[in-house]
Amino acid sequence: MDSTYTNKVLKLAVYAGEIMMRNGAEIYRVEDTIVRICTVCGVSHTEVFATPTGVFISIASDSTEISAKTYIKRIRAVTTDLSKISRINRFSREFVSTDMSVDEAMEVLKSIDEKRPYPEPVRLLGAALVASAFCLIFDGGVFDAVIAFIAGSASYVLSLLLDRYGINYFIHGLLCCAVASAIALAATEVVPGTSYMPIIIGTLMIYVPGVAITNSIRDFLTGDMLSGLARMTEAVLTAASLATGSGIAITLWHLMGGGI
Repeated sequence: MDSTYTNKVLKLAVYAGEIMMRNGAEIYRVEDTIVRICTVCGVSHTEVFATPTGVFISIASDSTEISAKTYIKRIRAVTTDLSKISRINRFSREFVSTDMSVDEAMEVLKSIDEKRPYPEPVRLLGAALVASAFCLIFDGGVFDAVIAFIAGSASYVLSLLLDRYGINYFIHGLLCCAVASAIALAATEVVPGTSYMPIIIGTLMIYVPGVAITNSIRDFLTGDMLSGLARMTEAVLTAASLATGSGIAITLWHLMGGGI
């Protein structure tokens, strides 16, 4: 197999895996997509090892593996964008079933990777609605839901600001939940008949790492113990940061003489 073509195939497979991993895909899905891409391109031997922080691929065109090529891609920033994962899945099916060239496939992947998420105002509105809805679910009243809407909006604005500066996820969650808790405590002190507990819980639900927990369990069930342990540890630390932020705000409020 031509060396230039092999390099293109390797880069294409790695790029597809990188996009999926950066957007919260399961390990087995990433590895299966990479193997499918390499197989349809005529690569007879493909070995993939994916973790939440890196993708390792080795391909060879013959069983001796003398001409094996290896590519390592470090994954530094992980978010959750299920739409991109869905698009990569659709792309891989089209790539396998059609005569799409490697160069054309690379352009498709670039368009998927460069697609921007929803505008910030839309995401802000969604976060606020999530906070108010969960506030109602956890026995909050109408006024509690209104306060949760405001607290969720304020904390999410802070979240967007922290994302721009690349603040790590532990401090990120701590600060956002501390701000939301402080707003909830102050508002319930002013508005009679309201309770800070459902407001805080509703706002915290914006940041609960549900996808990370689900993926870690799926990784455990498919035998990817290293990835499952890494993602479960991340989810636990994220949950700890949320609880710490709220705990700090409640403790400071109590020390300043606020009613609880």
